[in-house]
Amino acid sequence: MRWSYVLVVLVWGVTAAASELHLEGELIQGGLVRGQVAPGSAVWLDGRELRVSADGWFVFGFDRDAAARAALVVRHPAGREDRRVLKIARRTYDVQRIDGLPPRQVTPSEEDLARIQADDELIEAAKRRDTDGLGFTQKVAWPALGRISGVYGSQRILNGEPRAPHRGLDVAAPPGTPVGAMAQGVVSLAEPDMYFTGGTVMVDHGHGVHSIYVHLQDVLVEVGQDVEQGAILGTVGSTGRATGPHLHWGIYWFDQAVDPALLVGPMPDSLG
Repeated sequence: MRWSYVLVVLVWGVTAAASELHLEGELIQGGLVRGQVAPGSAVWLDGRELRVSADGWFVFGFDRDAAARAALVVRHPAGREDRRVLKIARRTYDVQRIDGLPPRQVTPSEEDLARIQADDELIEAAKRRDTDGLGFTQKVAWPALGRISGVYGSQRILNGEPRAPHRGLDVAAPPGTPVGAMAQGVVSLAEPDMYFTGGTVMVDHGHGVHSIYVHLQDVLVEVGQDVEQGAILGTVGSTGRATGPHLHWGIYWFDQAVDPALLVGPMPDSLG
């Protein structure tokens, strides 16, 4: 299943149809863009060579604060190169200020910091995976249904200290609600109790695209397990640093956090 919901389609063609470059996605901060070129082509984004599948698929993404331009180069099998400058649309984000919190909620203890660092290393290792899976070519599915309680890119300032921006989408749902994989892939992380994220699962969808599912009450998969789209990974909970039961769902292209809302389409009307 391909990304029929994509809002922007760019085609840079030449005389031979097999040499066309196709891009699908939104050229915007937080956007994920999928492309296809002739088999045997090579592709670079800002000097970084991208993985290209045997049938010409590749993908790249832009973080919350991506620069206004990116350089894309395609070397076709015959040796000719296409060079394009991509203009990346800017966004504005909500900023929330919260004062009067207990100090430990803002500045963790040394013991907590050691645990946070260990957790971060596991997550970063999973995000560095660059495998040949093609789950990223599927139309993304909602992992859970419910009220949207947090949006991508927002940021909190706690007791005057800016926190890291929100790098995903929050879905409020009752505890125990099943959480499904957004697309086909391989489980790359399955931890029941991380400091900030509690029960946490990550799935590798190939070519550096990864999804993360956070604050899970139950983790029902293991690292290395193949999962199809919709396979149950766990259940909604409020583990880790959560104020109530919800799913935090994020999507990364390597270390670039992209916006799930740009990929998945509207929440279905029926939540039953």
